[in-house]
Amino acid sequence: MRGAPLRRALRWLATCLLASTCPLAFAEPRLPMPAAAAACSLLVPRLPSVSYATCAAARLEESGAFSRNGVPLYWRDVTREAPGSAAQADPLRVLVIGAIHGDELTAGALALRWITLAGKTPRAVHWRFVPVANPDGLLAKKPQRTNAHGVDLNRNFRTPGWDHDAPLHWQRRAHKDPRRWPGPSSLSEPETRFLNSQIESFKPQLVVSIHAPYGLLDFDGPMAPPRQLGALRLEQVGVFPGSLGYFGGLKKGLPVVTIELPNALRMPKEGEQRDMWADLLRWMDAHLLTDVREAHEKPEPGKLSVH
Repeated sequence: MRGAPLRRALRWLATCLLASTCPLAFAEPRLPMPAAAAACSLLVPRLPSVSYATCAAARLEESGAFSRNGVPLYWRDVTREAPGSAAQADPLRVLVIGAIHGDELTAGALALRWITLAGKTPRAVHWRFVPVANPDGLLAKKPQRTNAHGVDLNRNFRTPGWDHDAPLHWQRRAHKDPRRWPGPSSLSEPETRFLNSQIESFKPQLVVSIHAPYGLLDFDGPMAPPRQLGALRLEQVGVFPGSLGYFGGLKKGLPVVTIELPNALRMPKEGEQRDMWADLLRWMDAHLLTDVREAHEKPEPGKLSVH
């Protein structure tokens, strides 16, 4: 083992002596890859129907947070004022999360593609996209639901009674399915802590969480839900201990829209992607501008999700 580096060094030294100069390649440092390019080189091979050009156009940035395996958690903020919005109140803040489960590849792809749509949509909205919240699961040799620590990140949020309810639910209801392990403690994982910090600091007035493959629309929170996004129809399935819907929708009193795409590997047609986006905007226009500021601190009674 130790001999190989020594032999390479001796060959390099011999080359220097014979050529009377040393190859410049050994002395030139490699420039760091820009964040957007690094993100695309990692994510594009795994995200269905996402070209490198589409990813590059999203201009992802490093958030400063990292996964359990040390992969950057990429994000992108998008703001584009609506005409005549200067006199209005501060823009609505919307957090969009994709691929919190690493084997739901289309969830990350849709979140990434929606970044482009947000940039083309005049709205008084500050969008914050985290297209791949679980890069370790997505980038595993075989994409997996859990992160590198084997934790289901959507069971790891700090919800009321987590210490008792989350392990009990995993043992009795999930039958100790390793894909649904909630972790050793709430917020034990860096990915969940990052998302928790975004809810606490960014203070979104809407959270959109994209999943697959149940083909439905779910909602948790204090206001009237959207009835349909594209072909996905509302089917409120409730929440689990440690889930984002429980944490955001019930504990924090935030509207949490959960999109369950019908397939984890194959993207909906582009027209359907746009229809879901258009329906989301229509619902936001009808409800968030008024209801969210009145209902933000009024969580609804708990209920006990497939997500």
